[in-house]
Amino acid sequence: VVQKLTQMIGKNVKLYDMVLQFLRTLFLRTRNVHYCTLRAELLMSLHDLEISEICAVDPCHKFTWCLDACIREKFVDNKRARELQGFLDGVKKGQEQVLGDLSMILCDPFAINTLALSTIRHLQDLVGQDTLPRESPDLLLLLRMLSLGQGAWDMIDSQVFKEPKMEVELITRFLPLLMSFVVDDHTFNVDQKLPSEEKGPVPYPSTIPEAFTKFLQENRIACEIGLYYILHITKQRNKNAFLRLLPALVETFSDLSFSDIFLHLLTGHLTLLGDEFALEEFCTSLFDGFFLTACSRKENVHRHVLRLLLHLHHKVAPAKLESLQKALEPTKQGGEAVKELYNQLTEKLELRKPSPAEATEPPSMELPLPTVPTPASR
Repeated sequence: VVQKLTQMIGKNVKLYDMVLQFLRTLFLRTRNVHYCTLRAELLMSLHDLEISEICAVDPCHKFTWCLDACIREKFVDNKRARELQGFLDGVKKGQEQVLGDLSMILCDPFAINTLALSTIRHLQDLVGQDTLPRESPDLLLLLRMLSLGQGAWDMIDSQVFKEPKMEVELITRFLPLLMSFVVDDHTFNVDQKLPSEEKGPVPYPSTIPEAFTKFLQENRIACEIGLYYILHITKQRNKNAFLRLLPALVETFSDLSFSDIFLHLLTGHLTLLGDEFALEEFCTSLFDGFFLTACSRKENVHRHVLRLLLHLHHKVAPAKLESLQKALEPTKQGGEAVKELYNQLTEKLELRKPSPAEATEPPSMELPLPTVPTPASR
């Protein structure tokens, strides 16, 4: 699609502006963030082809180029953070409309992914430095860009081109909460390494602060960062931290925990915890406590769970697998994709069933024919 659009536009600035307006309209009508990806990728494609006629007049060019480099490296380092801040601070009076385009570029899921994971890395660094989130300018910039990206639809819809106000509690309460989870992890890991006579049985913390759950339900930015923290610990194969925070995913802001983008990443990371699927407690928490709470009302969740089981069914305890197979059976109204995935899973499970022992054949009543010697060839 990007290639076709690039060829169609060529060096025509007017045509480029029309395409951008079309992408804005589609984004407004559908709320589909992949139009934001297309907006950024189109500009970078023209940049790669050195179409200076367009790149020179698009005020988002240098910002997008810098952000694209961060996305490729999956991290916003201090130098690039300063550059990005310079572009945001450089929006002049009377040119505020450019914030609409910048917010759309920051709303691209690849940008959100990079900003959220960079935020988590910064928080981990702050724990080691004994520094509060509000004392880190780089962290505050990441939050500013996340906020701008998450506010893209509202900004373009309202045509009020102002940066969203940052909620103070996000910085003073929510981020320190996340840092406390990092500290809990460190404490538990250090405790596990102590000689057995020096340590008492210290269980991993199992409760979630009520404030954390509330933030995930009511604050979009907190929810986004919280979800990426959960993805981060899952990728690290941190089963204890994952099971502790999993209940907070059942009810989140705008059902973000059941969005395709999050579920695609989560199910991918869960394959790294494959051996845990043999444990009843793990499967009950994950399937009964999270996935199955939404399967009946959200077909996309149903699809993601079936895909996960197609990959990991051989790891799940047979009794649990049987109950999951019953729970995941599609209704008559279910979509074709769900039915197809369910049929594939059923076929795989049928193939795994041990074939019934072949019945021993009764001895034949017929007498064997005598062997007739063949005449020797002359």
